[in-house]
Amino acid sequence: MSSPSGPPRVAVVTGAAGGIGGAVAAALAAEGTTVVGFDRSDEVFPDGITPVVGDLTDAGAVAAMFERVADLVGDVDLLVNCAGASGRAVGDGPVHEIPDDGWRWTLAVNLDTTFHTCRAAVPMMLRQGGGAIVNVSSVLGMGGDPHFATHAYAAAKGAVIALSRSMAVTYAPDHIRVNVVCPGLIATGMTARAAADPAITARLSELQPLTGAMGTPEDVAGAVCYLASPAARFVTGTVLTVDGGWTAR
Repeated sequence: MSSPSGPPRVAVVTGAAGGIGGAVAAALAAEGTTVVGFDRSDEVFPDGITPVVGDLTDAGAVAAMFERVADLVGDVDLLVNCAGASGRAVGDGPVHEIPDDGWRWTLAVNLDTTFHTCRAAVPMMLRQGGGAIVNVSSVLGMGGDPHFATHAYAAAKGAVIALSRSMAVTYAPDHIRVNVVCPGLIATGMTARAAADPAITARLSELQPLTGAMGTPEDVAGAVCYLASPAARFVTGTVLTVDGGWTAR
């Protein structure tokens, strides 16, 4: 059993086949944590990661994935939820334009996935006397911007924050810490559209004045590793922005 204030022994990272999730998985593995990466694709996972492929929007599949983790490496004491996706391809946009299917798909990929994994991981953490959960939300879950009017995505990411803070209060007596990281524009496959939009790139010095550029997945991984570490033993329910100054405007 790992100490509630000690370093994570076994971590599950969702969305681990690339982007922010891949960077988080690699960083945790480099610190000596046993990392199991969940993803719905069979892309190449970072070296040193045990891959488990499944559909995180399917509650039954998620339960089976955690059973497999328990069989492979034991109970999980760190869960990092990085899985998510833009809903633009299915119609996400201003609320009056979103089709029902687009709304449901976007919430399933960005909110249901987090619920399913938290529900599966918390009993493991309760059994071993503690653990940590870090859920990746977005600055768009904290406020709007006219160039990023994807209201289903914003609703899902805002709900991730609310879910996490409520969980933090409920499970604090059980030594389970629950925190949120809210990235700004990070250079990943999901932000390729924004990176190719001259109107958005022209605003980077305003949106993220610290660098005037997109952040990197490693910037987010550093924040996650802090929240997972003993250095954050007294931190729960926090929303840590990693956004180059976006939300400080």
